[in-house]
Amino acid sequence: MDVYLLLGFGLAFLLTVLLMPLFIPLLRRMKFGQSIREEGPESHMKKTGTPTMGGLVYLIAIIITVIAVAFFADMMSAEVTVLLLVLTGYGLIGFLDDFIKVVLKRNLGLTSLQKLIAQIVIAVISFFLLSGIGFDTSLGIPFTGFSIELGALYVAFLIFWLVGFSNAVNLTDGLDGLVAGTASIAFAAFGIIAIHQDQYGVALFTFSVAGALLGFLVFNKYPAKVFMGDTGSLALGGALAMVSVLLKQELLLLLIGLVFVIETLSVILQVGSFKIRKKRIFKMSPIHHHFELSGWSEWKVVTVFWAVGLLASIIAVALEVL
Repeated sequence: MDVYLLLGFGLAFLLTVLLMPLFIPLLRRMKFGQSIREEGPESHMKKTGTPTMGGLVYLIAIIITVIAVAFFADMMSAEVTVLLLVLTGYGLIGFLDDFIKVVLKRNLGLTSLQKLIAQIVIAVISFFLLSGIGFDTSLGIPFTGFSIELGALYVAFLIFWLVGFSNAVNLTDGLDGLVAGTASIAFAAFGIIAIHQDQYGVALFTFSVAGALLGFLVFNKYPAKVFMGDTGSLALGGALAMVSVLLKQELLLLLIGLVFVIETLSVILQVGSFKIRKKRIFKMSPIHHHFELSGWSEWKVVTVFWAVGLLASIIAVALEVL
């Protein structure tokens, strides 16, 4: 089975690397350029017009790879189907949001309520698909062997988890290569856990995502030639959360996805502090902007955050597998 996992990783990487040079000029011709927020760091204004929606390329690469290898290796399962559903569904939400912003020139894209409803619908559909295969509705406590049975309440948890992490990854996508690097590390970490559990269909998916993201990183590293957009970030966050659910390692995602958690908490704390105290905790949130405004180069912030994500993932995998 390991050869098929390597095939998935390599094929997704190769497809992304081959398709992206064809896609970037197309985005430029169609004027699918990123609009930079005026309230963001001034140094980011030079990124205005950089092609966005590049996440569409690696999503296509992932879907083609997973379906092709899974059928060839007889690894297609209900779990793989659910992962593809979440990846595609959340990617479609992001695509619509990007399309409205970039093509229709409506800066806000989909409203928060529209995105939330769509995210909830996909989470609920996923829950019913999982229920059909007798999915375990308990919530495991990492490193303890204990679990809490949620029963029907698991659907509420699933909604919270998928919506929360899809938005967390979306918030983190603010620097060149930041999400591509941290997400590839997180998916690879869960891939190792999936192998340990003999869930090779899930492992194929995670390593295919990791390969596609590293292929995307070739073009997204600083200075980025293309951005993933909400198309890519929402899909990655939702899929990462679903991987943790299928492996019954939901709460372990808090460690493996530590960077995403910290980024989200920084926004929550900043907004809460300003509303209550009329004072900001950070120079700007999400927290990667705080370090930028503190004098760190963009590349330094990204590499330090990659290192934090890698260290957290190593600790999580070591404690869970060894």
